[in-house]
Amino acid sequence: MGLLLAACAAYASLAAWLWLTLAQGMFWRTDVRLPPRTAPARWPSVGIVVPARDEAAVLPYSLPSLIAQDYPGEAEVILVDDGSTDGTGELALRLSREHPGLSLTVVSPGDPGPGWTGKLWALRHGIALARTAHADEPDYLLLTDADIAHEPDSLSELVAAATSADLDLVSQMARLRAVSRWERLVVPAFVYFFAQLYPFRRINRPGSRTAAAAGGCVLLRTAAAVRAGVPDSIRQAVIDDVSLARAVQRSGGRIWLGLAERVDSVRPYPALADLWRMISRSAYAQLRHQPLLLAGTVAGLVLVYLVPPVALFAGLAAGRPALAWAGGLAWLLMAGTYLPMVRHYRQPAAFALLLPFTALLYLLMTVDSAVQHYRGRGAAWKGRTYARPSDA
Repeated sequence: MGLLLAACAAYASLAAWLWLTLAQGMFWRTDVRLPPRTAPARWPSVGIVVPARDEAAVLPYSLPSLIAQDYPGEAEVILVDDGSTDGTGELALRLSREHPGLSLTVVSPGDPGPGWTGKLWALRHGIALARTAHADEPDYLLLTDADIAHEPDSLSELVAAATSADLDLVSQMARLRAVSRWERLVVPAFVYFFAQLYPFRRINRPGSRTAAAAGGCVLLRTAAAVRAGVPDSIRQAVIDDVSLARAVQRSGGRIWLGLAERVDSVRPYPALADLWRMISRSAYAQLRHQPLLLAGTVAGLVLVYLVPPVALFAGLAAGRPALAWAGGLAWLLMAGTYLPMVRHYRQPAAFALLLPFTALLYLLMTVDSAVQHYRGRGAAWKGRTYARPSDA
């Protein structure tokens, strides 16, 4: 009876991997880069908004890259110091003096208003300042996190892509840092799982109902932001980037998401505990704080990621070749779809075979996220804890 159940699980897992490989928007491909683009006849103006809370450790590696943008049009940087206690605002001003380039303004809006998450509260004030600082509001807004470093032509390439394809939102998934042992194991899987949930090709297809963005690098047409009522319309969102993309799409805007080649996160996650906090803080929010969705997610992760290696070794041990073949083929499909992301992060190909172990870590992080939520410590980030909207 036990081997029969194992065989059924193995075949179900294999069927799931066949479907994921062929029918889930080719999520595993890593060649979704900025669409074809040409320089516009007139370079539109851009307001660059950087929300920052206690970012003194990473700001020297990121902010100078924004100030040094080689952009042919008008652009300025607004850093919103969101209640930092480590001198983030003062450091930003010093860096702007040491690195001449685009002008920098630092503002401090105070504590978030009722019902606002800290980042969206900061974005609200930064966007408002960008729109009112001059007689003409900027044509576009670049919303970028304080840990994101941009190559000198990053803004030009984003704007050229938006204007060439008439896009209201262009977002790039920054290449996250993958240096420490745990970063190399966990980080590529983070992007892989994100793409599995939100296949980039499906998002970018005109008329698609799938919407997502990568919050570290979002170029947003100002008129589209006004039409979508953002950030006010998503002020309670913990997963703000997906909520932003959905709001823009619902209001009739065209969105695009892909992988970045010249936009990098410089934030280090040297220990497993650092990555654990980063992922678990929003994992249960992604499941809309629903216990049934949590149970389904755990069961799905077990079936899709853990059953294949277990079936392979159990089949070999029990002398059941059919069970071993089903598990082995499912594991092979799993590793094959993960390999492009492993290569994107310049890691050894053998890392693709470790995805079941990494998936187990993500399963535990997701369960921990739910546990922390019910303990009143869910969605905690840099000293703030956010309740779900119904609890706010």
